[in-house]
Amino acid sequence: MIKAVDLRRGVAVRYRDDIWTVVDFQHVAKGNKRSLMQVKLKNLTTGSTIDERFRVSDSLEDVFVDKRQMEYSYSTADNHFCMDSETYEQVPLGLEVIGDGIGYLVSGTPLEVHFFDGKAATAILPNTVDLKVTDAPPAVKGATATNQNKTATLETGITVQVPPFVEMGEVVRVDTRSGEYVERVR
Repeated sequence: MIKAVDLRRGVAVRYRDDIWTVVDFQHVAKGNKRSLMQVKLKNLTTGSTIDERFRVSDSLEDVFVDKRQMEYSYSTADNHFCMDSETYEQVPLGLEVIGDGIGYLVSGTPLEVHFFDGKAATAILPNTVDLKVTDAPPAVKGATATNQNKTATLETGITVQVPPFVEMGEVVRVDTRSGEYVERVR
């Protein structure tokens, strides 16, 4: 059993007679009222997600999930291929396993892939990734006086709001949880 206050990203639990993994969590304390855990869960069999609230004292049954360190290699129309870091085996993952996170992946990006009953269930991305800016409007003189960001397109095709000093060809660090610019990488 695991207490709700101990839930973290990637933890697998049995809830409503099914196996779920924690995608996101937040501890919420409301003044003099009881605090609670706001948790986003992903169903390992159907792939659906739900938002649930638990009292911090609630207990859930934790489930064993095989966690493997892998590196993203490439994608096809049907699968994403990752290399197991220990066996160097190329493992195909269904498109739903990585989901929207594919916009943050370039070849060699480390992933933690969770397997349940021998099948890949979910992939946990690193908190931040470094991506090259492929398209950004030029900086406007004097734009540093105001805090106005501009939209930059990154090498994977996603767009991110960046400060005006970021130029095409530079590498930026992006938070995979929020999709926000973190810093310029030198």
